[in-house]
Amino acid sequence: MSDTNSQIRPVADALAMAEAFASGRSDPVQALEKVLAKTADVDDVFISLCSARALREAHASAARWKAGQPASALDGVPIAWKDLFDVAGSPTTAGAAVRRDISPALLDANVVGLLARAGMVSVGKTNLSEFAYSGLGLNPHFGTPRNPVGLDQPRIPGGSSSGSAVAVAAGIVPIAMGTDTAGSIRIPAAFNGLVGFRSSCRRYSREGVFPLAHTLDSVGPLTRSVRDALSIDDILLGRAKPTSLVPRDLSGQRFWLDQAVIEDERIEPAVRDNLLRCVSVLKNHGALIDLRPSPAFQAALGLIEQQGWLGAPEAFALHQSLLDSDAAARLDPRVRRRLEAARAFPASQLVNLYGARKRLQQQITDELDGAFLITPSVAHVAPPLAPLEADDELFTQTNLATLRLTMPGSLLDMPGVSLPSGCDALGLPTGMLISAPPGEDSRLLRAALAVEAALRHH
Repeated sequence: MSDTNSQIRPVADALAMAEAFASGRSDPVQALEKVLAKTADVDDVFISLCSARALREAHASAARWKAGQPASALDGVPIAWKDLFDVAGSPTTAGAAVRRDISPALLDANVVGLLARAGMVSVGKTNLSEFAYSGLGLNPHFGTPRNPVGLDQPRIPGGSSSGSAVAVAAGIVPIAMGTDTAGSIRIPAAFNGLVGFRSSCRRYSREGVFPLAHTLDSVGPLTRSVRDALSIDDILLGRAKPTSLVPRDLSGQRFWLDQAVIEDERIEPAVRDNLLRCVSVLKNHGALIDLRPSPAFQAALGLIEQQGWLGAPEAFALHQSLLDSDAAARLDPRVRRRLEAARAFPASQLVNLYGARKRLQQQITDELDGAFLITPSVAHVAPPLAPLEADDELFTQTNLATLRLTMPGSLLDMPGVSLPSGCDALGLPTGMLISAPPGEDSRLLRAALAVEAALRHH
């Protein structure tokens, strides 16, 4: 039996925390003290903390709230950063031992600076798969954050934004920023019962963010609600007038549920059952559901399986000098092998992939024609950690299976929101992924807000 409602009930999010600041029931300094206390109770979630900076920011925010002049709707809210983002005064390790002793960043990444000027309190840098190159979240150098929802045995957090997801799921911070190249926000969001927003690649600045694959990398938040993701979006885009957080009516809104995906035998029963139950709720709220295979999405799946992952040669090119040096011996052997596997990637194949991606991006836009694509975020729940640590072949197979349903959206640069869809019999979360054509992030976020409201009402 699966349980849909247990993972979609209302939760205390960042905006609720800010409302407590506004009413005087709490203040940013008290909130930060609780956050810092909680960081001591978890292992391997943070690579580094910036407590002194956080305290300065929290005190400044408290003064603004006391004066009735908050810098933004999220002023004083604690936030954590995947350790790919430069935070002034902290080294950016990218989860790699070879970068452990790198000099601290001199400047904040662009998005870090924008959220700091909005009053958000930077707590620290979170753990990740080395160089963000795995969907599972294991890290032999800095440890692997344990999925806080998996109580039967230690389970993976999902990656590569592992620490960011666990920091939110464990109740340490209400928002953490991640990156997504092939699923690295959407996967850990699904495994931890969170909202995860993969933006279109060019929506937010990537200046000061350590890259993996230049044409695929994107930035986005892991949150407890869609409205928090919308608020982050408002700040990062510099909107003078915030987006309305009142959910729209779903009547007449079209969704395309890819029938070929949902009927694939690789989809675990709880994932399928919870997704179909959520779709039924949307239908009851007046949404129009189109159940059939998506030719463009299926073509993208086939292209990746037959021609390879575009991110592989891009990642190899980025790290080639490291791979050719003695320092390569210090890499996670699994990450090193995956990087090396693209050394002989044919240039003609790479050029063909770029061309096919452009054609499929136009095809998915034409096909959807105003609808949103629905698929599972991941075909399975979070697997146990120990077998993956012990077995390289199992790790490789599981990593590919975990990334399979998010890679097409990345290839096509489709913004996507992973929403909690329910749990399996062990209480492990499942996720529903809603995606839109490239560049339609705002429309997607508003639709996700309406979907979330419908599911919570149910």
